[in-house]
Amino acid sequence: MCLQAGSARLPSSGLPQLVHEPSIAMRRARVSDQFDLVVIGLGSAGLAAARFAAHIGKRVAVVERDRPGGDCLWTGCVPSKTLLASARSAQRARTAPALGVHVSEPTADADAVWTRIRDVQREIAEGDDSPQALTKLGLEVVTGSARLQSATTVDVDGRQVTTRFTLICTGSHPAVPAVPGLVESGYLTSDTIWNLTAIPRRLVVIGAGSIGCELGQAMQRLGSQVTIIESAPRILAAEEPDLAASLAHHLTGEGVEIAVGVVIERVELVDGTRVVHGRVGDEPVRWSADDLLVATGRVANVDDLGLGEVGIATTPAGIAVDSRLRTACASVFAAGDVTGRPRFTHVAAHDATVAVRNMFFPGSTEAATLVPRCTFTDPELANVGMTITEARARHGAAAVAVHRSDLTRSDRGRADGLQTGGMVLVTVKGRLVGASVLAPAAGEIVHSLALAISQRLRLRDLSALVHVYPTLTWEVALLAAQASYDRARRWRFLSRFVGR
Repeated sequence: MCLQAGSARLPSSGLPQLVHEPSIAMRRARVSDQFDLVVIGLGSAGLAAARFAAHIGKRVAVVERDRPGGDCLWTGCVPSKTLLASARSAQRARTAPALGVHVSEPTADADAVWTRIRDVQREIAEGDDSPQALTKLGLEVVTGSARLQSATTVDVDGRQVTTRFTLICTGSHPAVPAVPGLVESGYLTSDTIWNLTAIPRRLVVIGAGSIGCELGQAMQRLGSQVTIIESAPRILAAEEPDLAASLAHHLTGEGVEIAVGVVIERVELVDGTRVVHGRVGDEPVRWSADDLLVATGRVANVDDLGLGEVGIATTPAGIAVDSRLRTACASVFAAGDVTGRPRFTHVAAHDATVAVRNMFFPGSTEAATLVPRCTFTDPELANVGMTITEARARHGAAAVAVHRSDLTRSDRGRADGLQTGGMVLVTVKGRLVGASVLAPAAGEIVHSLALAISQRLRLRDLSALVHVYPTLTWEVALLAAQASYDRARRWRFLSRFVGR
């Protein structure tokens, strides 16, 4: 049974605010405050849910305390990938001589790079994500802090809204480790790095996950001297070890210093310089930098929601939901980062549409468990399904086969001058169960492999599909062809009876 709830707040991004006029629906006298759905939070999940519900004719109110777009638009995918594009351009100029093109050493104009980031954000924000565009869809856009009053009542700064269903999409914020002196010394996160006015001369990145590796490489390419420190034994601990090691070698080749197995003991500010003290094993280590970037994961925004009072449980990962994204309160669903499911924009959008479908249509749909992911370094490192270790743990080593390709030795890799790249396909009794790709545009390549896994195809089945040559995905065809050849070899005795 759902009881009364507390208040919900979305964190402010700290970026320059876009000024919006109140929506037409807000300016008019309200005929009714009864809705089919109230969406709390207008990030990737909230926007997807609201649009879907509007398109099936539901009356929807969307509540946002800050700005539509959420982390993805203002502090995540959009600014980071725009920054990476600038950094990639600089690196292409540096490596052009290897392809017979000689240019001068590139220099980064921080003002121009950051201006372009804000221009891209503004273009998106003023398009389909704008309150005006949402209002045209029939949505009521409400600015304020939302409170769950009961299973069917939401309070928004004193306004009582009645709803059949509520979808919580309050997202997440950067996790900050409890390191002595870190707060006092000052630090950046993936939320606040966009407030920089210059490229730091020296940057220490704490955390070698996707965010740390992406932003660390970008800043190195734009002129910073970057050190990435990680407590785990290697970078990108969830990825295939061989491919992650190849990427680490590539990053160090570009000048990034990487230190793993680091225990950080304290941070201090000495004459404007931030000094990180730690140890690797028994050996003391220290790094000095102009700025620190903390990239140690994210935490769900569940504080002040009063979920426990309504009977909605939380875990260290976020709001507890079932496979259909319903909370313990039957009329309240949650989607996106706040649930602790894989924290990607594409997962948030998928989950939001699943939640709305389960609210308003008969039957039920489970949220996807097969989720592709990509670290957008250069080259990119993408994965879908199981790694080798995961497959062996689940199915036993004898049932697992590993198929590898060195993409630097592929025809396309040689033509492009690819210095780092690889592909690992994992099969269980012939069926594809996992794929990892280290390559330019690996995030694009991985989708066809995700489809093959979802359809329970055998690796050899992919040999029936004609692949374009010369592409890096041609290597998928070659690995599939090899699987077909191996099967044909086992049955080659049948060829003796053909044509007699």
